[in-house]
Amino acid sequence: MSMENLLKEEELSLLRSTLEGAGKILITCHTNPDGDALGSMTALMSVLRRRGKEVVGVAPDRWPDNLEWLPLMGEVRQYLRHEEEVKDLVKDVDLVLMLDHGRLDRMAELGEAVAGLQVPRIVMDHHPQPEEGALLTLCYPGFCAAAEVVYKVLDQLGWTQDMTADEATGIYCGLMTDTGAFAYNSNRPELYRIIASLLEKGIDKDHIYRKVFWASSADRYRLLGYLLYVKMEILHEYHAAIITFTNQERKHFQLKNGETDGIVNYPLMIGGMRLSIFLREDTEKRGVIRVSLRSVDDVPCHDISAEFFQGGGHRNASGGRLNCSMEEAVEVAKKAIRKYAEILKK
Repeated sequence: MSMENLLKEEELSLLRSTLEGAGKILITCHTNPDGDALGSMTALMSVLRRRGKEVVGVAPDRWPDNLEWLPLMGEVRQYLRHEEEVKDLVKDVDLVLMLDHGRLDRMAELGEAVAGLQVPRIVMDHHPQPEEGALLTLCYPGFCAAAEVVYKVLDQLGWTQDMTADEATGIYCGLMTDTGAFAYNSNRPELYRIIASLLEKGIDKDHIYRKVFWASSADRYRLLGYLLYVKMEILHEYHAAIITFTNQERKHFQLKNGETDGIVNYPLMIGGMRLSIFLREDTEKRGVIRVSLRSVDDVPCHDISAEFFQGGGHRNASGGRLNCSMEEAVEVAKKAIRKYAEILKK
């Protein structure tokens, strides 16, 4: 299936020569890795290994339990709490590929370790405003997922012809999860041409969907009822909602890692709602509040996140963090909502 070329000839030549010249390659992703980050990573790990490269995949911290099934996930390393082991493993890499993020600080402490390697970096991403310093930055904010960038790059290199079903599974997982199973940011026709080509590689898209979205425990659904009934605060005047979740509540409900994913979307199912903010205590770092934002239409999550939550992302789906108590985080969220009142009240 013919695809429109993504890279300019000089970009393609530089990418090809850099990959060919690298013997050992490190692939990284952002903190709190999701299906796009890990699907892209594992797919690219496999593709490069089949071409004779030694490849190490490293995530900054823990990933959701419902992504453990991805091919090659058993070989992805976690940096947090394994710092010295990982540093020893990657000390002699020739190249770093940064997937689903374009900034070193999006990897937290792993970013500092990567900066210290002093080797070329190539970015493959779909988030706006990547930082400078990479040898090659392949960043396309109009794309639905980093997996789309990775697929298009591999296609232009001529490497999708022999793509395996496992590799195609990782790419599809990235496309599916970053669009909410194609519920948003997924109107471009070429996306479905890519999906058709992945189906031709032998993926089972229904199986992938079940593995990702139908893998929750009963406790998650008890938690969901609790959060929506007890913890959700609706600011009717602003068509916005805030949900909070503490580690004490996490312990009570005995959740697996990743089981709060998607909860931020539920308030938007209420008629007229335009913005949802989910605040949860970080499971690893005391005093850190993780922030997820979702919106509809022209409500700019990415601007709200950048201005108030040290984050960024896409117009209708963004994330960030705060270093404060939960009570203070709620006040910041309300301040953000009031600041964007004119847009929210439309």
